[in-house]
Amino acid sequence: MPFSKKNAILIILLTMGANYAAAGSAYSLQEARRVVQGLEKIQKESRSRAGAPLRATDFTESELNSYIAYRIDVEKEQVMKELRLKLFAENRIEGKIFIDLSGQKLPLSLKPQMNLYFEGTFQIQNGYIRLDFQKLFLEERQVPLMLLDIIIYIASKIGNTEATSINDWYLLPNGIKDMRTGPGRVTVFD
Repeated sequence: MPFSKKNAILIILLTMGANYAAAGSAYSLQEARRVVQGLEKIQKESRSRAGAPLRATDFTESELNSYIAYRIDVEKEQVMKELRLKLFAENRIEGKIFIDLSGQKLPLSLKPQMNLYFEGTFQIQNGYIRLDFQKLFLEERQVPLMLLDIIIYIASKIGNTEATSINDWYLLPNGIKDMRTGPGRVTVFD
């Protein structure tokens, strides 16, 4: 799951959970399948639901984290080895990303393997979504938010994808009109 425009929305949308198991560890395939099936249903029914009242689908943190771990595993992600988040009310999230840039030429401030911790909120506007980062930590030290853009740039070069920015807005997946978080859950509206 390289940091590309195609996958950036996936990171924002589907990585909002809190399964604190290490990368490569066991995850619930059953929980991951529930998310896959829910998203497929939303996409398949998007045309037939045009103009219909919004319908809500809830996913738990555990289900979303299982889905994320599944995607990282299946797609053999080269850089982002783990992503886990904690959901709060009013679209506030906190998270941890384990990045592995081993074997890459890096700026002196970056280590080949690092844990990034962040907090912020996501915003939805006119069919687009963006993550508004408020704090970023490299291990236990708070760092400027632009460090994440540097990591995204390096990851895009590794994966031969288009570099993005943490400030970019991304088109919501087909059929999804809105999202809201609450403690331990995310509700997707279609």
